Amino acid sequence: MSEQQLGTVVIGGSQAGLAVGYHLRHRDLPFVILDENDRIGDAWRKRWDSLHLFTPGRYNGLPGMRFPGSPWAYPTKDETADYLEKYASTFELPVRTGVKVDRLSKTGDRFEVTCGKHTLFAENAVVATGAFNNPKVPAFARELDESIVQLHSKEYRNPSQIQKGAVLVVGAGNSGAEIAIELAPHHQTWLSGPDTGQEPTRAGSHLDHLVTPIMWFVATRLTVKTVVGRKLRDHFIDPPRGIPLGRVRREDFAPAHIERVPRMTGVRNGYPVLADGRVLEASNVIWCTGYAPDYRWIDLSLHTQHGLPVHDRGIVESCPGLYFIGLLFLYSLSSALVGGVGRDAAHIVNHLASTRLTKRNTASLQC
Repeated sequence: MSEQQLGTVVIGGSQAGLAVGYHLRHRDLPFVILDENDRIGDAWRKRWDSLHLFTPGRYNGLPGMRFPGSPWAYPTKDETADYLEKYASTFELPVRTGVKVDRLSKTGDRFEVTCGKHTLFAENAVVATGAFNNPKVPAFARELDESIVQLHSKEYRNPSQIQKGAVLVVGAGNSGAEIAIELAPHHQTWLSGPDTGQEPTRAGSHLDHLVTPIMWFVATRLTVKTVVGRKLRDHFIDPPRGIPLGRVRREDFAPAHIERVPRMTGVRNGYPVLADGRVLEASNVIWCTGYAPDYRWIDLSLHTQHGLPVHDRGIVESCPGLYFIGLLFLYSLSSALVGGVGRDAAHIVNHLASTRLTKRNTASLQC
């Protein structure tokens, strides 16, 4: 088993991990970024084909590099992936692709990062795996008839994956709404789940150009340090809720012949059952039910709340040297957005650098 000693290991090479890398590079601190995908940006490339970001380009830049193209265009997922790849290349960030971290533990003052037969040792570990890795599907999904095609939104790419017959989309947030709109021209489509609300303007409209700067200001300024920010955090996290609809509007469903139905509560005779007792003879079920935190690979005594690690702006005080980034409301609503991770990354690296300096000064005094 090979071993390597590093200053900081950043686990996850998408926008959050790259933003941390930028600030570590800027301070000339030793680090490496590990990403399980074969190519930088693949976390975006693997999402459904028609996906666009929910924020315009002017709000999607990472530290030191603006997002290319029109500032008011909503980038595609492939444009986002290519931007991340160029970002890593421009700033010469040491990203090792195709490396999956199996275990993160700690012995003494050193973190042990196990990747197959290889182990890396580091002073600090930054977990930048984000919130979209562990698809959440209800337990009764396994009771559906085996003839029904089931896909989570993470697996869905385009309508070619869907067999003939009706489609039930479970989850009426942005993912569910956009996928339902895409499938409706080809299939009878039901959209199940509670209304998540909608933004005050349609994405890309003239009015949206006026309102979006205000919404971005709110998304960045209502932090967990404010009473309103904490209430907003609790609203989205406990229990987990989808964010309000952006591109798709409530009034789009009826013209598209999408039928809104109550939430799915179980299975009867192999078919979905709704809260009102109705049984749907669906041939396909698309689960747009979000993601669940999964930190079983972290072999540390983590304190959690609502399944998420307890931290202060990404700093885990109970485990010195451990940090998290890219989580919803790490500091504000923008923390889980491409253009919002830069501020969190700067704060984490500032803390990491100051702690490292303190350790070195203490060691010098002891010698």
